[in-house]
Amino acid sequence: MRVHMQTAGSGPPIVCTPGIGKTADDWAVLSAELAGQHTVVTWDLLGHGKSPVPEEPSEYTRDRALDDLDDVITAALTPDSSAPLVLLGHSLGGYLTLAWRATRSTLPHPPLAAMVVMATGPGFRDDAKREAWNDRSRRNAHRFGVPLQAAELNLQEDGVVIQKVPEMDLPVLVVVGSEDRADIQGGCGYLAAKLPDARLVTIEGGDHLMHEDPAHAATIATAIQGFLASA
Repeated sequence: MRVHMQTAGSGPPIVCTPGIGKTADDWAVLSAELAGQHTVVTWDLLGHGKSPVPEEPSEYTRDRALDDLDDVITAALTPDSSAPLVLLGHSLGGYLTLAWRATRSTLPHPPLAAMVVMATGPGFRDDAKREAWNDRSRRNAHRFGVPLQAAELNLQEDGVVIQKVPEMDLPVLVVVGSEDRADIQGGCGYLAAKLPDARLVTIEGGDHLMHEDPAHAATIATAIQGFLASA
């Protein structure tokens, strides 16, 4: 496996995918809240944290990131594991979590019981809006705190996720902070409305990095545990 991963706790696994510029360590506060009931698996995207930093921009695509997520999932599960798999993603990691479901659902994977996505959206159906997102990401690439080629991970190539959202027939918890950007709140609202089995939780006072704040992590963990218990 080419990316760095780490685990904490014990119990059914939750595989956590971070956002652009974030690492496995940025899950520490929320992980501590969940580790009493779950094995919390966190990892570094390529070009982030302790993962390798290839020079080739072609290594930093959505599909290559999903290949890495496949490896993390395989490493997180024992061959005889019957525990239900839960994927959790924040920001770009939330989009990648949805993309994994959209593009991997027919492949021979362990059964996916539920997803939790935080501060994210489904991408764009309209080509012009998608390219506007990509242009903004390119302009802001120097702010992500990663090598410029790694910032390519934030670019979107197509509308496969938003097209597949109505077909994602499994429980999904959508979490958004009340103080996050309007476009993020809009993306989360869209997911809550279009996913067949979604629950929307708004964290009052939470911003884009609400899960890193001890003031909000316990509330988020309680929402996740209640959601999984009912799912």
